[in-house]
Amino acid sequence: MSTGLIILLIVIAAVVVAGAATLILRSRAGHGGSALKRRFGPEYERAVALHDGDTKAAERELSERVERHGDLRERPLDAAQREQYADRWTAVQEHFVDSPRQAVAEADRLLGELAALRGYPDGGRYEEQLAALSVHHAEHVEGYRQVHRVARAGAGSGMSEDGPGTEEMRSALLGARALFDDLTSAESGRHRAAHGTGRPETPAGSRSHARSHAPWALHRSRPKES
Repeated sequence: MSTGLIILLIVIAAVVVAGAATLILRSRAGHGGSALKRRFGPEYERAVALHDGDTKAAERELSERVERHGDLRERPLDAAQREQYADRWTAVQEHFVDSPRQAVAEADRLLGELAALRGYPDGGRYEEQLAALSVHHAEHVEGYRQVHRVARAGAGSGMSEDGPGTEEMRSALLGARALFDDLTSAESGRHRAAHGTGRPETPAGSRSHARSHAPWALHRSRPKES
């Protein structure tokens, strides 16, 4: 083999290696910076705050979430399942009037169960489930985080006055509703977010979810403490 041909092969190999390296760097860049801000929205700002303003550390954490859960495909709910969960959520809302702590705890369990049914990690692994949900429902996952925190605080306080107040529990339940709507939608979280919808679709031939969307117990008289 001539010296000229050897040099040519070396140059070609170097070009191929350089091209592959560029593609890898671009792929990694796609998980960071502005791409992560667009994907995670308020979760990006929260991660940065938790890392004391260290954006690199926050982006590493968020990139790891994408690596672990980005390929997750939500399992669909059929019309009967969506109706069943809508009725259960309405019952939670109505229960809030007399037993706000129990209602918030039930909302927390219901979201964990629903997320698992859609294909997310089981609710028994709350932190992992929350991380997966944040990848696909970043705009509304804070509501789940809030209702889970309030539910645990309420359970720990028992009947004492040291637990969360009624208004805090009300706010938590209202915030959690957005994620519930996402998870009972016929579309995936990111696809729905792109279209700007905030309510689950009502399939043709099924009973309307109007009952669960109508003005409800949280907006009526002040509930009793439990």
